[in-house]
Amino acid sequence: MKAPAATPLSWLREGLGLVELPLLFLRWPELVRLPRGNGEPVLVLPGYGAGDASTLVLRRYLRFLGYSVRGWSLGVNAGNVRALLPRVLHRVEQLAERKREPVALIGWSLGGVLAREAARESPGLVRRVITLGSPIVGGPKYTAAARFYRLQGIDLDAVEAEIDARESTPIRVPITAIYSRADEIVAWQACVDSRSPNAENIEVTATHLGLGFSADVYRLIAKRLPRR
Repeated sequence: MKAPAATPLSWLREGLGLVELPLLFLRWPELVRLPRGNGEPVLVLPGYGAGDASTLVLRRYLRFLGYSVRGWSLGVNAGNVRALLPRVLHRVEQLAERKREPVALIGWSLGGVLAREAARESPGLVRRVITLGSPIVGGPKYTAAARFYRLQGIDLDAVEAEIDARESTPIRVPITAIYSRADEIVAWQACVDSRSPNAENIEVTATHLGLGFSADVYRLIAKRLPRR
């Protein structure tokens, strides 16, 4: 497995993926007929370098479906999973206590890594996890940001080994890992969960930036969020 090449052409392809947004509204009549929630809590976590603004459309859609949706309210995701995880867990605890039930976590890219680790640490507080193009294998090693991390002196092989060691404690809650072979930011193979006992892996056609606005992704999320 190789990290995607961060070339001008790959970034152009990613930018073109934002065409998913107008297509999303064209499919709105289909999306509004999907299963509805009943106030269940949902926390949506943004990807590296992004904040709650990036997940606004998704959160508004899920709120329309009847879920109690929150952004992470932690500013821009700066990428330090070790430092961010306690703060994410605090947000999960607050929301679960307020709603008196476990929280569904949706994480885009690095946000999905944080969602998974929160579920691993506190499975009693998490109902399910949905990841969108998240580098669950190797962390940043198999992403277009790998070079940036190395320039900071970060040993990506050591990070991969640490992530691999954490997998010895399996995540028990249901997981849906959504990935795309058209992803120019994260190697699609790194987004596939082959270890968690209750994981399903679903392929869609979208760029990494388009995953957060894809009607196919929204359809998958809407079908998996209701209580079973």
